[in-house]
Amino acid sequence: MLAVASMGFTAYYTLVKSREGKTMPRKKDFITPEEEEAERRKKLAEVKAKREAQQIKPIPAFSSDEVTVVFVLGGPGSGKGTQCENLKRDYGFVHLSAGDLLRAEQKREGSKYGELIDHYIKEGLVVPMEVTIALLETAMKEAIAEGKKKRFLIDGFPRKMDQAIKFEEVVVPSKLVLYIECPEEVMLKRLLKRGESSGRSDDNIDSIKKRFTVFRDTSMPVIEAYEKQNKVKKVSCNNSIEHVYQDVKQTFDEVFAIENKGAISGQI
Repeated sequence: MLAVASMGFTAYYTLVKSREGKTMPRKKDFITPEEEEAERRKKLAEVKAKREAQQIKPIPAFSSDEVTVVFVLGGPGSGKGTQCENLKRDYGFVHLSAGDLLRAEQKREGSKYGELIDHYIKEGLVVPMEVTIALLETAMKEAIAEGKKKRFLIDGFPRKMDQAIKFEEVVVPSKLVLYIECPEEVMLKRLLKRGESSGRSDDNIDSIKKRFTVFRDTSMPVIEAYEKQNKVKKVSCNNSIEHVYQDVKQTFDEVFAIENKGAISGQI
């Protein structure tokens, strides 16, 4: 008893329990109701933050197994529209021009985007992607509803990397990027000539130069990013329209050979 008194009860109890292979409960093992509530709230906050950080990706409107999208890119005046019309005729693609859709929406009576689109086009700037993507998705749905083939050439889009990412997240992943390379001096001559009769507000020297700058700064990084995914096929515009189209046809025959054979066999 003298030993116990001299050691103190706590020290003696710890000694006994240590010999039994047990330890005394530590002070921090005793949690008050307030501390328990604070810990619970902390864990809830951590779970909420984690969920917000890991936002669920949207499901694309179309499956890439059923819908084929080819992005057709090139500087203004490189001949994208002309080549798309040829592909539409010979391969059954639906041709959607992002620029044409925007201009049509700009002129549509009662459009809530008309004034905004007008400003961006005149300044040679990129229209907010939400507007362009919504117009493209609607046009694709309308074409499919009309019984057209589920093959789409999207001309002049995406013009920025965030557009490309967003489109593939919410609409459908692309299969191919056709890039029509063209020197700026050639494109400038073409656009000035077109401006004599096109009536387009952006076919003037000031807007054209701005469009060239925007293409270099924002669209070329898109092409470079898709090159890393081995999705880009390049064709030079420095030939006659017919010669350029022969190069385009060769590319499409190679890329879509298996798909075309499957379609033909299904018709036999």
